[in-house]
Amino acid sequence: MSDIEELQRRITAAMDQVAFGLEKLGPATPAGPDAETVKLLEEERTANAQLQERVRGLRAKSETETASLRAKVEEGEARMAQLDIELQRVRRANAQLSDACAALREANAEGVGDAHLINKAMLAELEALRAARAADVAEASVILASLQPLMDAATTSPSTRGDA
Repeated sequence: MSDIEELQRRITAAMDQVAFGLEKLGPATPAGPDAETVKLLEEERTANAQLQERVRGLRAKSETETASLRAKVEEGEARMAQLDIELQRVRRANAQLSDACAALREANAEGVGDAHLINKAMLAELEALRAARAADVAEASVILASLQPLMDAATTSPSTRGDA
């Protein structure tokens, strides 16, 4: 046990000497970063700022492209809705035409040629032709709208044609 007390006394004495030596040295001045570290830090800050600017640019470009694609989708949906309306018109006109033709057949079977039924059948046929034409125009519009981006890409990109 006396050995432990002796070691404890020696450690305490050594710590006192270290404290006395530190007091003689005075207050410690913190060392600042060296010039190379400051230079590297500034380079990293510059690189970080450039990357943030690129991210902002890419985000803006992405938002622009997204808005453009949404507009194209909405336009396509409007064209498809118009095509659907025209096809419904064709179906109605064809149903009217079928009804008029059936009535005309019945009148002919009875041996009575009714001018009113003939006019009604002619009007139904004209409406069917108009509806079919409108449906064809709407369908062609949808097809052209679908092909336009492909044509634009083909005319602006010579490498896709094999001219490179």
